[in-house]
Amino acid sequence: MSELPGIVVTGASGRMGQMLVRTVQNSGKARIVGAVERAGHDWLGNDLGEAMGGAALGITVTDDPLEPFALAQAVLDFTAPAATLEFARVAAQARAVHVIGTTGMSEGEIAALEPASRHAVIVRAGNMSLGVNLLVKLTRMVASALDEDFDIEVVEAHHNQKVDAPSGTALMLGQAAADGRGVDLSDVSDRGRDGITGARKPGDIGFTAIRGGDIIGEHDVIFAGQGERIVLRHAASDRSLFAKGALKAALWGLDKKPGQYDMMDVLGLAD
Repeated sequence: MSELPGIVVTGASGRMGQMLVRTVQNSGKARIVGAVERAGHDWLGNDLGEAMGGAALGITVTDDPLEPFALAQAVLDFTAPAATLEFARVAAQARAVHVIGTTGMSEGEIAALEPASRHAVIVRAGNMSLGVNLLVKLTRMVASALDEDFDIEVVEAHHNQKVDAPSGTALMLGQAAADGRGVDLSDVSDRGRDGITGARKPGDIGFTAIRGGDIIGEHDVIFAGQGERIVLRHAASDRSLFAKGALKAALWGLDKKPGQYDMMDVLGLAD
């Protein structure tokens, strides 16, 4: 049996799921031991490699995570909030590292991960890239240095199939700005403007979401003052950077104590 860590990919048929499979297979650092899809999906019962249009991998796609999770040291999960909560429960039973890239999770859903984190490592982040996490850190630093004379806007753009807004990354950036200013994001968040809304409220952090075409992910944090603007920007041109980050998180978590972590921990950027 291979000594490489075994990894399960959930939502294996999606664009991100297939990228995760290829990234793990090509890494030389881990191996795919399972693939999970939702009930009723066309891929169920098929070989994962063949379903992806390649050679057979000897791994059958299933809708039951119990068996593959039991074989795995880590799970890469970019699915939907309800599915992620169920996967967290099963991953905790298997003591597998659970890397969560799922976006659109509510505060209640995030809080519901706590029981699983008592038994296994959970690494959750709205974005797995090094560049974005550096942007988060910079956003916090700039926000702490500028007062309310500078309005803060987070502008994000993604492909036309993305189902949640603002993006998880945009919310990370908004939270970083709020942390930098020492305020609660829920008190200052402005997520929509339409019609006669009146003047902007000082201290608010605004969010704008653009959806179109095949945009992988672009995020701007604008600090707009009188007579000057500071713009921090990250643009992703290759979805594989997220998959590489997820694999890095999985390998990082193998020797860590149970608990909840994020990419700042993985990348050594945590304060």
